[in-house]
Amino acid sequence: MKTLNKTILASLVAAFASGAALAADGVTVYGKLNVTAQKSDYYTKSASGEITNTNETKIQSNASRLGVKGGFDLGNSLEAFYTIEYEVDTDSVDKDNFEARNQFIGLKGNFGSVAVGRNDTVTKKSQGKIDQFNDLDADLKKLFKGDNRLAQTVTYLSPTFSNFKFGATYTAEGDNKQGEDDTGISLAAMYGDAKLKKSKIFASIAYDAEVAGYDILRATVQGKIGALKLGGMYQQQESLKAGSESKTGYLVSAAYTIDKITLKSQFQDMEDKGDSWSVGADYKLGKPTKVFAFYSTRSDELLNEDNDYLGVGVEHKF
Repeated sequence: MKTLNKTILASLVAAFASGAALAADGVTVYGKLNVTAQKSDYYTKSASGEITNTNETKIQSNASRLGVKGGFDLGNSLEAFYTIEYEVDTDSVDKDNFEARNQFIGLKGNFGSVAVGRNDTVTKKSQGKIDQFNDLDADLKKLFKGDNRLAQTVTYLSPTFSNFKFGATYTAEGDNKQGEDDTGISLAAMYGDAKLKKSKIFASIAYDAEVAGYDILRATVQGKIGALKLGGMYQQQESLKAGSESKTGYLVSAAYTIDKITLKSQFQDMEDKGDSWSVGADYKLGKPTKVFAFYSTRSDELLNEDNDYLGVGVEHKF
């Protein structure tokens, strides 16, 4: 089945890349490769309770991806749009190394947009660009719940009103990350431009009710002062399992750009789970390409151990 999926994907990309396909449907082929050479020293706990230490050097793919997206003008201010995206695990020993990411179809117009299929929830979207180590081993999802991409969703995003945008994601009970007979709803209100290009501040508040086994409240703010970007996030999360209690966490991040170099740092903490410190630097070789280095250490309060990651890598977007 994986080989069949790989063949189908290759055929789709070849077809979309042809001039006829591009002209007919406005299709864009896009993606990125992000690969690091890194030293990882971390601990895991088996089902039997045994704690194991892994200390290894590896060439690691960090959410490298390949996708196609496009839209078609239906007239009367209505447009159909779609995305089909796969993660490409370049470090996998399995040659059939594609994994589904966002894959949805939708309609948009003066009312906003509605998308149906596999998609990020609006709570995940609401984080903007605050995570300075996104997709690496210091990604905020290592300590915070709520970064969900679910298969059976309907997502609505409103038009922008005076820099405000609202969104909602409904998750059907048939999704395998939902509990039996549990549907989920994710809500978010956002202000400003997440890339901080059209506005100097981005802020959001989001709430998950019974999404992927958790209730979550998340507030995010990021601002830009000259070449400096500062961000903060506050989160409350509670498992739906009986007897669970609400846990509180926060994140602060900073990035400072000097010509082609961006210096980055981030601290994150989640109650009864652990905390994480990360520092790094990016060097821009061109608009689509950068080289980077990072170091991250994350404590695990459950195992009473520290996990350390040191890496250098290259990223190219197309």
